[in-house]
Amino acid sequence: MTFTLHSSVIISTDVQRFLYLNKWSWANFSNIKTCSVAAFLQHTKFKCGIYFVKPQEVCSIFFYRDVVLHQNDYVGFNRRASFDRADLRHMAVEWVKCCYLWLLLWLYIWASESRNTRRSLDDDLLQPYTRGHGPTHSHRHVRACQAVIYGNTTHESWPSSSRGGRPVAESNVIVTDVEEGTRWVLGHMTVVHDPLKAMSVLEPGGLDGCRMHHRVSVEDTAKAAGCLYAQNGGFFNTKSGECLGNVVSSGRLVRDSGGVQNAQFGIRSDGTLVFGYLSQEDVLDRSNPFVQLVSGVIWLLRNGEIYINQSLEAECSETQETGSLRYFVDVVSARTAVGHDKEGRLILFQIDGQTKKRGMNLWQVAEFLKKNGVINAINLDGGGSSTFVTDGSLASYPSDHCTSDSRWRCSRDVSTVLCVHQRRCHPANCSEHGECVDGHCHCQRGWQGPACDTLVCQPPACGPHGVCTASGCVCDAGWRGANCSEGCLPGFYGDACTKTCSCFNGGSCDPVSGRCICPPGFQDKTCEKVCPLGFFGASCAQECRCDNLCPCDPQTGSCNATLPGETNSTLHRAGHCLARQMITSWRREEEAHRKQPYLTERSWLIITLVLTSLLLASMIVLLHQACRQSATSRFPERTDYSYVPLRDINGAASCTRETGESGNGSLGLEESDFEEEIWSP
Repeated sequence: MTFTLHSSVIISTDVQRFLYLNKWSWANFSNIKTCSVAAFLQHTKFKCGIYFVKPQEVCSIFFYRDVVLHQNDYVGFNRRASFDRADLRHMAVEWVKCCYLWLLLWLYIWASESRNTRRSLDDDLLQPYTRGHGPTHSHRHVRACQAVIYGNTTHESWPSSSRGGRPVAESNVIVTDVEEGTRWVLGHMTVVHDPLKAMSVLEPGGLDGCRMHHRVSVEDTAKAAGCLYAQNGGFFNTKSGECLGNVVSSGRLVRDSGGVQNAQFGIRSDGTLVFGYLSQEDVLDRSNPFVQLVSGVIWLLRNGEIYINQSLEAECSETQETGSLRYFVDVVSARTAVGHDKEGRLILFQIDGQTKKRGMNLWQVAEFLKKNGVINAINLDGGGSSTFVTDGSLASYPSDHCTSDSRWRCSRDVSTVLCVHQRRCHPANCSEHGECVDGHCHCQRGWQGPACDTLVCQPPACGPHGVCTASGCVCDAGWRGANCSEGCLPGFYGDACTKTCSCFNGGSCDPVSGRCICPPGFQDKTCEKVCPLGFFGASCAQECRCDNLCPCDPQTGSCNATLPGETNSTLHRAGHCLARQMITSWRREEEAHRKQPYLTERSWLIITLVLTSLLLASMIVLLHQACRQSATSRFPERTDYSYVPLRDINGAASCTRETGESGNGSLGLEESDFEEEIWSP
């Protein structure tokens, strides 16, 4: 049964993961029967993957476009697949790229291996615990088991030396006899004059070395950090490379052991040297935090006395390759230790040796340090880890054999390193308020303290009206002076009293906001306006009480006030204006109260025109009658006749109709209507 894949995902029982991204893809198989090395390309993005199934077999890199997956988990080409020239050309280019990349990778690995040919076999192991690191009991147990003379304090603190000048440290070679001259040992003792500024705990290889479980030789770590002198520090897991115990490097907490009770060495931010057993609260204390901290095993000296037996009780547990903790203490080997003298100078101690053959046991180390004035000291990692470096070069004789040739000895890759360097400031940037010169911060103006982190101006120097800054007191608005205790001078206001008031007529301004406070008789934002007539006093809030509402003095309110000429002119104009307004008002009131006519002017005009027209018409009629009378007077013969109006005749006719029904009579009257003249008796 055969499956041809084009744009899908197929997962079988024997194939853990098969991803077909595009026409060109890559895959990861757990069982490939045809070859042990397979490389596949992605069409859109170049990828080259190699997966080893059988290390003994190697086959040529092949590319595919159509993949065939058989039931027997056989992976190969589909013989029916066809490729054009562009595909073949692309395949060839990608194949060349893949081979070129793998060639570069191989050259890089070969070069890296060639640089590290002098690696140690880690054959001289000297570790104190078989399982884990440190005892299982708590800090309370250590405190309860120690001598009464120490009270509840399980560690010792000592002020460190801060002597300036050069050199920062002095290192001497030790050649001393042990066991009454029957055996001689060689080593180094370094005295650091300013531990706070000239000694640091370094992670292997630099920053994050412990987090990444790096193991780096003391030479490489010291050379990268510019160390004048360096020696190995705390313990580590030889298999995983994990740093063990507490680690603080230059103020940064790298590792917290969780309260494991092993001997500790540290330097606090104020320069205090600390040796002994610490609780987790002590390690994490932020009031005076550790800037350097490393863990050892066995507290050698406490207040000038050998403290090994008490340490065995406090740190008791089984050891690792070398047996019990007692054996770890008693066996001769290469040793490393750190301590301090009564002047607060730090002492770095390293002795060459080889476990069970040469070197010192911890009793001999403690006795030697005590004779040389060391007050407190702890033991650090020893055996093949014991290494001392000067200016980046190995100065000690390591006990581990080299991997390349067992005839030679090579230094071991370790974890933390104690580095002596030129004086440095803490913090290195002087809190961004100064410049570090030979381990001393030269503070900028307004800052003080070893780290330039404290203002020169400190409360309550500025009183309740100012704030301390690097430039001195910054006063609140309305206040001035070195300590902000003086108010602004008249005419000034605002921050530091630098703004000028703009008030007139004797007005004063508020020293904070600059708002004008006007004298009596004046108003407005700048006190330029006099109170309006009839008002006086502060803010012109009072009314005058003068007879006849006469104006008063705008400042005092006195009615016997002599007003200035401009005011009189203003009053004169105001009187005229007021009189006009009053007359206008009276007229409006009079018209408002006057009886309104029933007819409007327009109606009266129409009536007048009508009456005039009637008058003219009657005049015309009269003139016409006058003209007729004048015409009658021209014919006198007709004077025997008289004029009888028609209405009289009509009345007589009606009477006749009432007395008689005679038709003739009616006719006679009707006919007489047509007569113009009637005889008069």
